[in-house]
Formats: sequence, C-alpha cells, structure tokens
Amino acid sequence: MSRALAIDLGGTNMRAGLADAARPVEIRPVGSWPAPARRAAFQELVEGLLVAHSIKRLGIAVPGLALGTRCVWIPNLPYLDGLDLSEAFPDVSIALGNDAQFALLAEASAGAASGLSDAILLAIGTGIGSAVLSGGRILRGARGGAASFGWASADPSDPGDDRDGWLERNASGRALDRLAAETGLENGAALIERARSGDGEALLSLGRAAGALGTALAGAVALLDPQKILVSGGVAAALDVLEAPVLSALRRQLPPHLRGITLTSGAFGAGASLAGAGIAAFRGQNWEEVR
Repeated sequence: MSRALAIDLGGTNMRAGLADAARPVEIRPVGSWPAPARRAAFQELVEGLLVAHSIKRLGIAVPGLALGTRCVWIPNLPYLDGLDLSEAFPDVSIALGNDAQFALLAEASAGAASGLSDAILLAIGTGIGSAVLSGGRILRGARGGAASFGWASADPSDPGDDRDGWLERNASGRALDRLAAETGLENGAALIERARSGDGEALLSLGRAAGALGTALAGAVALLDPQKILVSGGVAAALDVLEAPVLSALRRQLPPHLRGITLTSGAFGAGASLAGAGIAAFRGQNWEEVR
C-alpha cells in the first residue's frame, strides 16, 4: 500500500492524517476529535478510519510508554494500558511510539535535526516529554522508557512522586502556571508576556523554572554530547525569554568542551508527532533508524 494512517493521540485530543510513501512526512489531515474516553471508543474510531481510507499501515504516537505494539503506561489515558495494537487491529502493520520520540523522528528526518547524528528533543507543554537521537538512532531503551526526562532531578531532598517527575513539577507548563499564580498572574502565558516586557518579578519567577531546566539538562548533555537541543510544545514559543537563563544554568554545570550546545525550536511545531507517525508507519516496528 502506498498510503498509511498517522495518528497523534494526546491526553486531550486525537488528530489523524494520511501519509504517502513517497513523502511520508507530509501529512494530509483527515480529522481531529476529543481523545476517546474508553478503549472501545478508541478502537471503533481508529477502525473506522482504517476502513474508510482502505489503509493497512498505521503509525500512532501516544503520550506515554510503549513497547513494540503494546501500550504499557499511558497516564492520561489509562484504558490503553496493556492494549496490544497488533491484536486490536490484526490485519494492519503497526508502528507505535511515544509522541516525543516520533516528533524527533520527524525533526531528524526532515526538520531542525536533519543531517545530525545526535540530538535531544524536549516537548514542553502541560508536562515534559523528551527523546534522544544517538548515532542516528532514536533511543527506545530496554522497556521503551528511554529519555523520560521529565523525571530528571536536581534536588536530592525531593521526596518523589508516582505520576510526575521533579523536572516536570518545576519546569513544565503547569509549573509556569503555578509560578504565575504566585505573582498574581492568570497563567504561564501571562507570566511570559510580563517577562518579555522586562518586569523584574516575572523574570525572577521565570528564572526559577529556567534554572531547573538548565541544571537538569546539563546532566543529559554531559551524558550524551548532543549536537543540538530542540524544544517543541507550547513552551517553545517562549524560547526568546527562556533561552538565555536556561543556557546560563546549563553551561554553568558543564566542562568547557560541552558549553557550545545550543537550543532551537523544532521545524514541525505542533505537527511533529503526527509527521513522525507517518514516517514510522512505513517502517513498522523497527522505525527508530533515521535515514
């Protein structure tokens, strides 16, 4: 088949599009829906799309942990936990992956990381997703959980949490909303706008999140030596005010030979995971090699 169905399933919304084998990164949208609330509704919706478009290849990005064709841990959509998509859709070739991993697959194939062999992607929105390109390969890990960067910590006294990692609690969109509330602002977007205007209190609050992100990132850079760090998700729009304090904290914790690392926005924006799902759909379960 020359076409595939690409799906980006988020905790709030599900988007789908069609990919062509000749240019799989270019997705033709076919619809967007609220994320199904039950497993049966999810399977019915996907099956309907497969039948309507006569599709035998499916690439699907999920906001959680996946291994092979099985959803392992999807915190915002727990009905998916344990679901094997090859059993749910037995006549279809399946490529399943974490949404950040698929976003990096798109960026490395035809976006901001094109031509690179080593990169880190941070998808910072309500939470923090992440992925690593190492030696031209998207790392998945022994249990599919490689690069769960939202769980990185730079505070040995932190007691931990079963659902949210330290970095997610200190540098995600939710963290910015909390910092904004502490200064009497409506949300993180308002905090960012106030910081852009040069407001000292807003800059100080934003610096707390940026410092946490940069300090934790230093460990990842020291471990992986990437050529570039990509930032996607809603917080990427604030890179103009976040870049300097993040890099300051990051470089402070690195040796001189690693301090040249840069931050940049992804090229695909909010469509990166969907584009990655289109690419993966034509590769099947072994989608991690960047070509």
